[in-house]
Amino acid sequence: MEDTFYILATDSTADEVNRVLKDGETFAVFDRHGDIQSIGLGQEGLYHEGTRFLSQLVFKLGNARPFLLNSAVKEDNLLFVVNLTNADVYQAGQIVLPRGVLHITRTKLLRRGTCYENLTFINYGLSPVEVKFSMEFGADFADVFEVRGMTRQRKGVRHDRRLKADQVCFVYEGLDNVLRRTRIQCSPAPDTLNASVATFISRLEPKQEKEFSLTYSCELNDAQSASVSFSRAHMEAEVALKRFESEHCQIRTSNDQFNQWLNRSSSDLHMMFTTTRFGPYPYAGVPWFSTAFGRDGIITALEYLWVNPEIAKGVLGYLASLQAKEQNPDRDAEPGKILHETRGGEMAALREIPFDLYYGSIDATPLFVMLAGAYLQHTHDLEFIRSIWPQIDLALRWMNDYGDRDGDGFLEYARNSPKGLVQQGWKDSLDSVFHRDGTFAQGPIALCEVQGYAYAAKLAGAAIASSLGEATRSTALSEQAEILKENFQKSFWCDEISIYALALDGEKRQCEIRTSNAGHCLYAGIAGPEQARRVANTLMAAQSFSGWGVRTVATSEARFNPMSYHNGSIWPHDNALIAAGLCRYRAKEYAIQILSALFDVSVFAEYRLPELFCGFDRREGEGPVPYPVACSPQSWAAASVFLLLQAVLGMTIDGAASRVSFVRPILPEWLDQIQLKNLRVGHGSVDFLIQRRGGYATVKVQRSEGEVEVFTES
Repeated sequence: MEDTFYILATDSTADEVNRVLKDGETFAVFDRHGDIQSIGLGQEGLYHEGTRFLSQLVFKLGNARPFLLNSAVKEDNLLFVVNLTNADVYQAGQIVLPRGVLHITRTKLLRRGTCYENLTFINYGLSPVEVKFSMEFGADFADVFEVRGMTRQRKGVRHDRRLKADQVCFVYEGLDNVLRRTRIQCSPAPDTLNASVATFISRLEPKQEKEFSLTYSCELNDAQSASVSFSRAHMEAEVALKRFESEHCQIRTSNDQFNQWLNRSSSDLHMMFTTTRFGPYPYAGVPWFSTAFGRDGIITALEYLWVNPEIAKGVLGYLASLQAKEQNPDRDAEPGKILHETRGGEMAALREIPFDLYYGSIDATPLFVMLAGAYLQHTHDLEFIRSIWPQIDLALRWMNDYGDRDGDGFLEYARNSPKGLVQQGWKDSLDSVFHRDGTFAQGPIALCEVQGYAYAAKLAGAAIASSLGEATRSTALSEQAEILKENFQKSFWCDEISIYALALDGEKRQCEIRTSNAGHCLYAGIAGPEQARRVANTLMAAQSFSGWGVRTVATSEARFNPMSYHNGSIWPHDNALIAAGLCRYRAKEYAIQILSALFDVSVFAEYRLPELFCGFDRREGEGPVPYPVACSPQSWAAASVFLLLQAVLGMTIDGAASRVSFVRPILPEWLDQIQLKNLRVGHGSVDFLIQRRGGYATVKVQRSEGEVEVFTES
């Protein structure tokens, strides 16, 4: 494999069911028992700022793992609860403790770099029971890229584990001179404690309940974890969550399963939002991408804009602060370019990987301007947009000065960093851009959807400039957008296959293959009406639409593989953007098909859409086939349901006019009504009842606060 950042999979995950918690810069991946083991892909662990601080955690009752009754992460994603019981215990051929006498509950919470665990035992027997249990632990301090499969030539130094009566501390001094500690604290103190296991012995009377607490803290350098109780940490987390949720539009529908999809998606997003000094930022996905990505954060914010525009503001502020100011080939950075990815951890600090601050993305920069324009239209927050106008303007200038490498008016990419990404669009795996015969396209590469983003960015920039009184700049950007649109039709349209070419290669030859990328051109508005109609029909034909969603690559193409990352799989966010594009060009019946398909996927996926899944044809009585190393939860997958809903409702918000519009709203047959509460419009808010009436939907105002105008078009 030549793909440096390929995620290694040497074992199947089909039998694994992981449970995930995340809080800020910390996340944890457990098995169903609540343990951490080196099985499957080996991704289980407690991670903090790009490093695994706990690589083993195994709870044993006696000498064996107890029976699992069930386990689940609570709907609000704060607590992971595991219910266990004892197996039959034999002595001298006699059962001395029947199975099911002890009920054991493991409850876990992440808060401020610490994993809290409460163990509760209840004896339901008629006789006293002496309980002996242990917790085995270990810390490998592996960088997340090591966990993904990369090999390092050198590592730092492990120091002796420090022991006290109630705690053990693992210490690692990295080559980056950062001291990383995993501190394990037990309450009450265990009966025995050594460097790898804590053992407890306790007598339980009939119906007696006992509780034990453990904390696993991630510490850097001189900083030590806060010493608060489980209940205090849980209360703080609940208060923060309720405060955050109060700012969101609340959505309730007549379909309980759809409500579960909405609720799970909202909870997943709340978990993925990470607080920065600019506001909340949606980290991309657990476990491989739990960090800030420019593209992912922007698209998530666009999908979620109508629910809570504060997410978009946080994303814009954060990315504006990290915009590239100078050329740096090692980071693929150029003045005005927007961040692709930033990473913590030892390997990033040592530049063993280029992702401490990496700019190898062709689309994050125009998407940044698109988000700024959408945020301004939605909120009319001129003060904030004026504060980041220098960064918006610099991003627009990057598109002309650096993004267009050969002066033909299109944005192209070719990596400068030898360690960077070869492909720099959203489909960034090595084999994602190719010609009809399957040969790889040689760069610089101009992707079709990126030209759509550039067109939309120029129009957004023109609108922003006009709002700020920059009339000359506004006119110039509008003219550039129209020229780009005209040239795009000439250079990218493939009449033979009724779709836009995936890309132009370095010789300006079309990559004549059917891909989902063309659907993003509809979302951006660069397509002509007739071309849009044909693109819609192509994407929804059986070669592309599997029954579960639109595939990234059609079955007719040389490199189609339903189990590949980008060449035949199905991505929820991709489908949401396509559906929004279809609605833009009045093909809502197709958008309803996509919404219905992903709703069915959500039911099979326990209402949590993964990053992607395999692109096999839908078969009666079978669910979608999982992709083995998909992130779950993943932000832009979680946010896809909100863009899908907005698209079929034809809903737009004009903050300056304090107006919300519904253009030809429709609902699928399985959804009779929707209630929206606290939809913010300008300086006011409004509640709606939306009801299906045959082939259309009616919109009724139930409450209005402030001067809000409502416009509907059937």
